[in-house]
Amino acid sequence: MKAGKTKFRLLAVDLDGTLLTGDKRISPRSQAALAQARRAGVHIVLASARPPRSVMPFYTQLELDTPMINYNGALVYDPPSQRVLAHRPIPADMAADLVQTARAQHPDVVVSAEVLDRWFTDRVDDRYMTETARHCRPDVLGPIDEWLNRPVTKLLLLGEQPMLASLRRGFERTHAHQVTMVQLEGFLLQLMHATTSKAQALREVAAELGVAREETLAIGDNANDVGMLQWAGTSVAVANACPEALAVADHIADHHDNDGAAKAIEQLVLHGKN
Repeated sequence: MKAGKTKFRLLAVDLDGTLLTGDKRISPRSQAALAQARRAGVHIVLASARPPRSVMPFYTQLELDTPMINYNGALVYDPPSQRVLAHRPIPADMAADLVQTARAQHPDVVVSAEVLDRWFTDRVDDRYMTETARHCRPDVLGPIDEWLNRPVTKLLLLGEQPMLASLRRGFERTHAHQVTMVQLEGFLLQLMHATTSKAQALREVAAELGVAREETLAIGDNANDVGMLQWAGTSVAVANACPEALAVADHIADHHDNDGAAKAIEQLVLHGKN
């Protein structure tokens, strides 16, 4: 197709459960659809809960040159210029208070902190491994009081589901307007600054690229994608999405293991169908 035919100028797509297959790969069909969209002049923005180091292999594979949204929007990073375009960390004293409260109630809870693109923890438990942790080792492994003295991009609490449910209920009472909490896996509770969202990050990326909201298409699957789907001019949820994402999406695509994102890109971006 000729560049400029599509009405979309920005495509924001989630990774896990959306663009990636169940075995954490970008399918050939998805890669081809994104490459064709790029040739048509569409900015491709990866919007993920992952840190930059865990997104970069996919960013490189797709030959992107756009900012990426990390940590559910707590960080907007531009790899080509190595610039941090936006950063919303939890203040150091609040992060320390959250960790102290969590460990006082549940001494066995595993605590990790992401600061920009560095991982800090005092222990690693192989029972609770995020996708990033499967491929990266901690940058700092040592006592919490030696490194929890700085603003934290994302705080991770890992453990059994009942423990995390208890902690979440407590934080909802004590820190309801101070942190954003996301729990996508049963063993992981993510805490970020209260103003963190993929929606706000996408708004900032669109402004950076000079793209209007109406020219933006977002594709996602989980609760942390809902705001992004609502903000975008047009939104797609894959068939395996959570009920909240399905409820707000303009279009429902096929399952992520059946090239749902690719099919949506082909239909809405490449062929211009509504």
